[in-house]
Amino acid sequence: MSVQPGDSIPEVVLKYINDGVQAIDTPTLFQSRNMVLFAVPGAFTPTCSERHLPGFVEHFDAFRARGVEVACIAVNDPFVMQAWGQQLGVPDALRMLSDGNGDLVRALGLEMDASAYGMGRRAKRFSLYAEDGVIRHLFVEAPGEFKVSSAEHMLAQLDQAADRPAS
Repeated sequence: MSVQPGDSIPEVVLKYINDGVQAIDTPTLFQSRNMVLFAVPGAFTPTCSERHLPGFVEHFDAFRARGVEVACIAVNDPFVMQAWGQQLGVPDALRMLSDGNGDLVRALGLEMDASAYGMGRRAKRFSLYAEDGVIRHLFVEAPGEFKVSSAEHMLAQLDQAADRPAS
């Protein structure tokens, strides 16, 4: 079963490149932050490289203007994530995180089996918005689709939530 809005982000360690391989645990990553985390099945794959990551790059400043940080994860190693980010001109502040063993996507209940395509266990395509480590919005794509996990969809949901009166 996958996580739901209201659940906390599970505690795992992710990797990234910054003067060598660095580790960051999810409590540190999400603590005292509003953050969008989006997952792609694989770096350098067609939809991920042509639409998903580029959408978040294009709208990165719009997220920042709302006080929201952005991070991308994939079940790839940190060197691949760094190279992919460099190839696509990802801003330094958009975190390119490696979930190399799939620990986070498994803990979130958002892992898929892409063995039929020679890719092993991967992340489902999804995006989530969390405040201080608590999931507020979660959008998981149906297999083969790219709609609800896009940057545009997430921005619309954040704007819609901002327009709602406080209860």
